[in-house]
Amino acid sequence: MSCTHTIVVHHRDTGQTYRFQVPEDRYILQTAESQGIDLPFSCRNGACTTCAVRVLSGSVAQPEAMGLSPDLRRQGYALLCVSFPRSDLEVETQDEDEVYELQFGRYFGQGKVRFGLPIEDD
Repeated sequence: MSCTHTIVVHHRDTGQTYRFQVPEDRYILQTAESQGIDLPFSCRNGACTTCAVRVLSGSVAQPEAMGLSPDLRRQGYALLCVSFPRSDLEVETQDEDEVYELQFGRYFGQGKVRFGLPIEDD
């Protein structure tokens, strides 16, 4: 039997706050949806930033979060679609474009990109 944790999600776009229980062996987004809670998502595979949250307190395990760099994970970001709670948790939804800019913004406006590095135009 797995331990269950209380999850609090502050949804920035709607101003709603949701409180629900999630077992440690269940994804947070999937469990929220099964309880009728409408949170942002897109791919459900940890590859985009639509379901990104900022962790205000608590911890998650997110081994499949390909859409977040290790640096953003260290800064307290998580993807709810592939996050398992490891404690009681309080998070705030984020704007997908803001998270994308934090992760990839340094590459924009620098010309063409090949293999992750800017290249000169001919």
